[in-house]
Amino acid sequence: MTDFFDTANNGSLLSLGAAAALLLGWLLYRFIRGRSGGLEGTLAEISFDRFEGLIIPNADEGEILVDYLLLTSKGLLILEVKDVQGTVFGGDKLKDWSVITNERRFTFPNPQPALFDRIAAVRQIIRQVPVAGRILFLEGADFPKGVPELVTSLTELADEFGEPDKNAAKNKIEAFKPHWELIRKEALNTSVP
Repeated sequence: MTDFFDTANNGSLLSLGAAAALLLGWLLYRFIRGRSGGLEGTLAEISFDRFEGLIIPNADEGEILVDYLLLTSKGLLILEVKDVQGTVFGGDKLKDWSVITNERRFTFPNPQPALFDRIAAVRQIIRQVPVAGRILFLEGADFPKGVPELVTSLTELADEFGEPDKNAAKNKIEAFKPHWELIRKEALNTSVP
């Protein structure tokens, strides 16, 4: 009779251990894949303020649209988001990048030159703050021939621009605030047709 209880307890312990291992595996998977809740979570994690759909003057007396401009502890970050799923063939010197999925194949212009223009436009307004740019490909894009310059994923973006100690970053952010307000002022003065 005691053998029955010993076997039942061992079985319960095995089931409990298996459930704990599954839960731990799922949590690890969620951390690695989504980090902080996708795009919005990552942007909240790395930025202290942000503009979306910002229109500012560019160097040729025109205007330029910035998808996201983020105030981070490392300076300003211009982010162009690409929601592309499939195999991406792109390179620094290619005019067009190709995407191949199971259903179709399509091309789009290399986003790097436009990003360089956006970086230059922001630097024209503020000169004393570091300005970086990244092209963010959301989950589902694969670069089998190598990842081009300035291309990033959500995880890489969080690793590069995340600030683990938000309190330590406050001094940097306060130093960047007057420059951030210059951007806001330029955006308000830009005429939109």
